[in-house]
Amino acid sequence: MEERIIKYRRDLHQIPELDRTLPETLSYVRQVLEPLGCTLFSPAEGALCAWFDAGKKGTVAFRADMDALPVAEHSGAPYCSRHPGVMHACGHDGHMAMLLELAHTAARRREELPRNVLLIFQPAEETDGGAKDICDSGVLQQYHVERIFGLHLWPGLPSGTIWSAPGPVMAKNSELDLVIEGRSAHITKRHLGVDALWIGAEALRRIYAMEAGEFPQNEMRVLRFGRMVSGTVRNAVSSRTELEGTVRVFSMETFERLARRVREIATDLEREYGCRITVRFSEGYPPVTNDPALLRGVEEHLGRGYVSRLERPELAVDDFSFYQLHVPGVYAFLGLGNTPALHANNFDFDERVLSAGVRYYENLLLLP
Repeated sequence: MEERIIKYRRDLHQIPELDRTLPETLSYVRQVLEPLGCTLFSPAEGALCAWFDAGKKGTVAFRADMDALPVAEHSGAPYCSRHPGVMHACGHDGHMAMLLELAHTAARRREELPRNVLLIFQPAEETDGGAKDICDSGVLQQYHVERIFGLHLWPGLPSGTIWSAPGPVMAKNSELDLVIEGRSAHITKRHLGVDALWIGAEALRRIYAMEAGEFPQNEMRVLRFGRMVSGTVRNAVSSRTELEGTVRVFSMETFERLARRVREIATDLEREYGCRITVRFSEGYPPVTNDPALLRGVEEHLGRGYVSRLERPELAVDDFSFYQLHVPGVYAFLGLGNTPALHANNFDFDERVLSAGVRYYENLLLLP
């Protein structure tokens, strides 16, 4: 099994593709799955599902993401990317390899499965959320999916161990843009202008003070701006300021409150300075939130200590959260030990850990 998983991972590592344009990846995955007696179909652009009918009423689903990153690989591995400027730097090749091996188990043990099995190979996790397209297709309802599981390779956790927690384990993200429109004037006649640069700085100060003063200090979150652009020349009042930032939180309630307060600050500034401010929050992904009852059932089924508890959630994001809006789901991390960081151009890992991930998935196939 281990040799086959490693082969899958290395083959896929060499053909990374982006977003929803995954012809080589889909061809490879389909080629592995076709002999296994499953029904293959595409519920959305760039996606492939494998349905193993065990004759049961309900279905358990497993998700693997397929897309890579626009990163030039510098790992030095003999199986490095053959596509210049594109790399599997986030472990999605490993995710696919584990699910392909699980397909063999589902095919071999079909008669003893308590549920049908749906394997979801999805695109666009790194971009705008291929999971949402799959959910919107109605496939979860059509195949009577009752629960869904996902794994992510994770540097820094002990090699081959499984980690999770009830409730939120990854953040909701949103991009935040503020555009402040004032009125330009020569610097010597600044009283005739509306200084968008000054207002931008004041907006930054007030928003940061709001976030620090009105929300619990022990609640993990991020509200920060990384880019500010304003003005055209040194001796003219700026007529336009653009602020670009990001938000990471672990509940929709916190996000909605933050968004409301940012808009209220913008309204106050408009009234005080006579400017116009446009506020935009991108949709982003919801927080990855594990179903406590399902996780408790997993822990009881697998035995004490099989799944270790995360001390705190991660500020990273994953569109697995869209599935959890429709059915109970558990998202877990598979430890890689001491490896380069995810998204690094030298990311690589000891592929033997993938067998631990497959064993975890195999146990979940038999979860009552």
